[in-house]
Amino acid sequence: MDAIIKELFIKGFTKRQALDGVPLDALDDGASIRVGGKEVVLTMDGHTVDPIFFPGGDLGRLAVCGAANDTVVMGADPVAILDSIVVVEGYPIADLKRLIASMNEAAEEASVAIISGDFKVMPAGSLDGVVISTAGVGVLRGPRILDSQAKPGDKVIVTGTVGDHGTALMSVRKGLSFKTELVSDVSPIVDTITAALEVGGVHSMKDATRGGLTAALNEFAEKSKVSIWLEDGKVPVKLAVRSACDMLGLDPYEVTCEGKAVMCVSPEKADAVLNAIRGTKYGADAAIIGEVKTDRPGMVLMKTQVGGTRILRKPIGEPIPRVC
Repeated sequence: MDAIIKELFIKGFTKRQALDGVPLDALDDGASIRVGGKEVVLTMDGHTVDPIFFPGGDLGRLAVCGAANDTVVMGADPVAILDSIVVVEGYPIADLKRLIASMNEAAEEASVAIISGDFKVMPAGSLDGVVISTAGVGVLRGPRILDSQAKPGDKVIVTGTVGDHGTALMSVRKGLSFKTELVSDVSPIVDTITAALEVGGVHSMKDATRGGLTAALNEFAEKSKVSIWLEDGKVPVKLAVRSACDMLGLDPYEVTCEGKAVMCVSPEKADAVLNAIRGTKYGADAAIIGEVKTDRPGMVLMKTQVGGTRILRKPIGEPIPRVC
């Protein structure tokens, strides 16, 4: 995926920055433009999942949460969302109404307005159900929060348990099931991230979606030219998620989350940020899981519970397709 983006899009587009904002080349969660003394953050994402309705959420909730979360992790206050909904001919109106209701509920929870959109119908057989794309709009509240700003000495904080979303979809896909209930974590984490930003000291931050925690941390390490060291026993993973991943040969650190962020925070602010996050609706399981160092730049390493060191390489492809 990274190679396609860099070869096809970075090389394919000549003008990749506007109004002195964050450019396409940053390959961050979004971009920005400066307008009238303010910096406006813009994000864009297409969403297609299987199944469309899953334990803990659906495609509509996912689309709104994805846009709001991508916006807030760049340091912006999300204010609006634009959407594009494409359905196949014959798609049930009742299901479409459910998705719209979920979008509205998520938007209200994130305190964002859905201000514009587009709706199209494709011929039967040309599309698998429905695809929803959303663009997020936010206003930067302070300095930009970019992947390239992690600093040696920073503490690494994750806002909750990892791998929940991907395993929840896996539990119902193609008849696969587990005795223990698995529920997606899809949620708007605007309040959680805002609480962290109000404390200060946050240098880099991402929502851990495609490729999970491992992919997000590799982005920090690569772009900031640092190494990130984790402690295996400190990363919060639900027992049901770990059991499901063990059964299927998956690494929970590489499985998609849809309501969690990971951030690099100055050491003097880390405890205060952690406490602020834990005081929010979706932050009770937040934890400090590691730190940023200078040696072995570009790498993510984990100290295992048996005393070894494991390299966490950026996932190639998506371990579980069509989850976001």
